[in-house]
Amino acid sequence: MRCYNHLATAIDHAYKALTQSPLFPLGGTAYLALEDPESPYLAGVKYHAMPPLKRFRDMDQLSGGEKTVAALALLFSLQTFRPAPFFVLDEVDAALDLANVAKLANFLRENARSYEDEDVEADQADEVADEAMTSHYSLRQSARIKRNAPEEASTGGSASQFIVISLKQALFERAQSLVGIYRDQAQNSSQVLTLDLDQFAS
Repeated sequence: MRCYNHLATAIDHAYKALTQSPLFPLGGTAYLALEDPESPYLAGVKYHAMPPLKRFRDMDQLSGGEKTVAALALLFSLQTFRPAPFFVLDEVDAALDLANVAKLANFLRENARSYEDEDVEADQADEVADEAMTSHYSLRQSARIKRNAPEEASTGGSASQFIVISLKQALFERAQSLVGIYRDQAQNSSQVLTLDLDQFAS
C-alpha cells in the first residue's frame, strides 16, 4: 500500500504538469481509486484522467492522445517512487498533436538528468571522500564514503536520462543531443550520426 498511497498523490501532479498550458494553467485531473478499499489486495485499481475542460469519462472513452498522456503520467509517477537511471521511450508521441508533443518535450527537458549534472555531483562526492580521508575517520569509513557517494549521485532524486525515439521535430528539437541512423549507399551499410544541440542553444 505504500506504493499506492504515493502514486495516489503523485499522479495528479504528473498529469497536471503534462497538461498545463497558458490557456489552461491548472491542467487536468488524474486520480486512482481502489475497487475494494476494504480488501485492496483482492481487487484492482481504477485510474481516471480528465483532460482540461473535459467532463469525467471512463478511460476507454478517451482518445488515443489522451490515453497516451495519462499513461505517461502514471509512468512518471512511478519514477518518483522508484527512480530509474534512464528511460527508453519508443515513439510515445505518435498519437499526440503538436501542442502535446511540445508539452511532453518540455516535461522531459525539465526532468532530465544530464551528464554534466552527474560530473558535478561526482566531483562533489570525491571532495567529500577526500575530506573524510584527511579527517579522523578510519580508512574503512573513508572507503565506505567513497563507495557510497557515486551511488547516491547516480540516483539524483527522481531525475533521469531519457532516450527518446521520435519522428516529430517538435520533440527532438528540444533534446540535448541527437543520434541519427542513416544508410550509407556507398558502403551499403548503416551509419550513426551524433549531434550535441546544447552548443547551439541561444
